Amino acid sequence: MIYDALQDPSKLTRASRVSNEIRDAIIDGKMRPGAKVNLDQLREEYGVSLSPMREAISRLVADRLVEFEDKKGFRIVPLGMANLLEVTRLRADLEALALKHSIAIGTLDWESRIPAAIHHMNNSKGSKSTDAHALFHASLIRGCAMPMLRDLCAVFGNLHKRYANILSYDGAGRDMAGEHAAIADAALARDAELGPTLLARHIERTGNDLGTLFEKHAKDFL
Repeated sequence: MIYDALQDPSKLTRASRVSNEIRDAIIDGKMRPGAKVNLDQLREEYGVSLSPMREAISRLVADRLVEFEDKKGFRIVPLGMANLLEVTRLRADLEALALKHSIAIGTLDWESRIPAAIHHMNNSKGSKSTDAHALFHASLIRGCAMPMLRDLCAVFGNLHKRYANILSYDGAGRDMAGEHAAIADAALARDAELGPTLLARHIERTGNDLGTLFEKHAKDFL
């Protein structure tokens, strides 16, 4: 689950569980961009009544993964270059802001989680590496003491990850471990200028790579 790396699954309601499972399916690309959402079909698939299913889909609308069109109903948000550019810009700006506040007020507990997240990320493989990467980003901004800002960062992180999954982006040609280490070192050094700058640059570079891939495969999503 990459929508909120710090979430406790044991505390989820039925609507939350269904929303998270559908969110994963959309982010993983299992539900095609632009496809119509059939509530009755999903209700049967996930074994819930219509009420929690509607609540689950409403949450995904708020997360910009599902959209509603008058007279047409719900559909999975399509991919697009303008959307990718906006997602990249907002994610970079918001995470950089959250990291800046974390550096200013983060506790020793916040500091201790960053090296642990780096270690976990560097020793994870396959789908677990995706979750570990999300945990690293969540750990960087955990100390900002702004729940709404953290929630927004999670939203745009998920939107970015959807492009990466669908476009099969793996960061080839980049020293990801080096980029992450530099961001972590700056954060732990309490450098409120360098840390956010490196984090924003890291996200922007990913956005540029995704844009290049999308241009090559845009016809597949029309």
